[in-house]
Amino acid sequence: MLDDLVPISAHHPLIIAGPCSAESEDQVLGCARQLAGGGVHIFRAGVWKPRTHPGGFEGMGATALPWMQQAKACSGMPVATEVATPEHVVAALDGGIDVLWLGARTTANPFAVQQVADSIAAHRRTDVAVLVKNPVAPDVELWLGALQRLHRAGVRRLAAVHRGFATTACGSIYRNDPQWQIPIELKRRCPALPVLVDPSHMAGRRHLVPELAQQALDMGFDGLMVECHPDPDRALSDAAQQITPHALLALLNRLTVRTATSSGEQQLALLRSLIDQCDDDLLQALSRRMQVVRQIGQLKREAAMPIVQTHRYDQVLLHRMARAEALGLPPEFVRQIFQLVHQEAVAQQLH
Repeated sequence: MLDDLVPISAHHPLIIAGPCSAESEDQVLGCARQLAGGGVHIFRAGVWKPRTHPGGFEGMGATALPWMQQAKACSGMPVATEVATPEHVVAALDGGIDVLWLGARTTANPFAVQQVADSIAAHRRTDVAVLVKNPVAPDVELWLGALQRLHRAGVRRLAAVHRGFATTACGSIYRNDPQWQIPIELKRRCPALPVLVDPSHMAGRRHLVPELAQQALDMGFDGLMVECHPDPDRALSDAAQQITPHALLALLNRLTVRTATSSGEQQLALLRSLIDQCDDDLLQALSRRMQVVRQIGQLKREAAMPIVQTHRYDQVLLHRMARAEALGLPPEFVRQIFQLVHQEAVAQQLH
């Protein structure tokens, strides 16, 4: 499958960082100089930027490729950019880009991935390192399929990048839901495959980046891909999630890399992270439930209806206990939980 991969870097953890978009020569070179020698191994910047709506900043295109070469020369770091079409691949490789990556939208389209893979092979550059971000939807098969297409084209320096999954969950603190079980499953199936984590896209807000970065290393993933910008608030794309180069270097100094973690401890960290995610899901579900409860309370007040309706409460308990048993949960345990939920629901409706 992917058992003959070669490392994309000797560094562990591998740190890739730079601005979301290459906006100007001064911005690219300034950021690269600030990051040089600070623990960042590969400098990244988006040359072509896929946008959800037309009219937004879609990158400087090939105009920015010479800036990336200058960044490489002044910082000593290899450079990386996103590609989504065969034309991007040819321009990037001819422009001296060392590492290509496929974004979430591209990974979700097998036809686009195959075109990129064929273009790399046709250009006789299968030695290039290619990073594959997870698709927008939490589909490990689609993610794995994209990696396999590149592998079949002869690319051996492959890595996956986990950037979370699109979510419409009300109350989620993240831009993209981590759903750690998906990259964990990918790593389980392909132990030789490096899996990096992109805490910037996952967080969506810069103050959440450090926590997610540490979680990624605690779970034993192989590195980080972090967005940073000399003036994040004025960035032309993804301003809210970018941190300054100074903040990034400070973050790298604070991170704990558990290189001596035993296999058992690593598995425990992975499982605890899944527990944390489950707890967050529970809290979001309770928040949504209480929002509906308050709407019901308003309706009852307007219609002069009693707040507590015993028949409905009995129905809810019986249904939830039966559902619990079908799911392998102790009905009495679930009954106690829903009694507490009902007490809070009544309190919310009385306010």
